[in-house]
Amino acid sequence: MDVNNHGLLIDADPGPGILHQLTGVIAEHGGDIGTCSILENSAQGCRVYFEVRTAQWEQMLNDLRGLPIVRHADNLKSMEQIYGKRIIIMGGGAQVAQVAIGAIVEADRHNIRGEHISVDTIPLVGEQALADAVRAVPRLPRARALVLAGSLMGGEIETAVREVRAGGLLVISLNMAGSVPEAADLVVTDPVQAGVMAVMAVARTAAFTVEKLTRRVF
Repeated sequence: MDVNNHGLLIDADPGPGILHQLTGVIAEHGGDIGTCSILENSAQGCRVYFEVRTAQWEQMLNDLRGLPIVRHADNLKSMEQIYGKRIIIMGGGAQVAQVAIGAIVEADRHNIRGEHISVDTIPLVGEQALADAVRAVPRLPRARALVLAGSLMGGEIETAVREVRAGGLLVISLNMAGSVPEAADLVVTDPVQAGVMAVMAVARTAAFTVEKLTRRVF
C-alpha cells in the first residue's frame, strides 16, 4: 500500500472556509499533511498545494474532487522528489557566487547518482537584514544547510546563527572577520570548497559526516 508523500494541487472556488473544507476531507482519510502552501487566493479562485501521506490516497482524491468548491485536484510528485534538499547561500554577492559554483558543481555530481539537491542564493547586506534572513531559513521547506558568505558578519547575525543551529540547521561560514565563524558548525576559507562541503554534508550519496570531523576550521 502506497503511503509515500504525494503532492496535491487543488484549484478551488474563491471564498472563506475553503482550506477548512479541504483539510476536513484529508483528515477523514487519515491524511498527514506535511506541507500546505496557498499559491493563489483571489476573486478568480484559490490554488492550494499540499503534500500528504495517507494509505487512502485514491479515495481521498475522489472525495476531494467531489466537493462542490473543487474545480480540479491533481496528484503530483512531491517537492522532495523533484527538488529535494535545499542549500541556502546568503551574504555578499561576490562571495555568494563563488560558494554557489562549488555547491552547484557538487550537487550535479550527486544528483546524477540519484540525489535531489537544489541550491538557493540571496545576496544581502546589513546586520539586521542578514539576521532576519538567517532566522527565516528554518521556515523554508526542505532547507538542510546554510552557508554564510561574506567578509564581515557578527552581532545579531551571530545570535541568529546560534538560534538556527540549536534547531538542527547546519551552518557553514566563510573564514571572515566578525563573530559569526565562532558560532558556525564549520568554517571554510575557500568559498568554492564551502559550497562543496555543504552539499557533501547533506547528500546521502557522500561519505562525509560533519560529526566525524576532528577540526571545524578549514
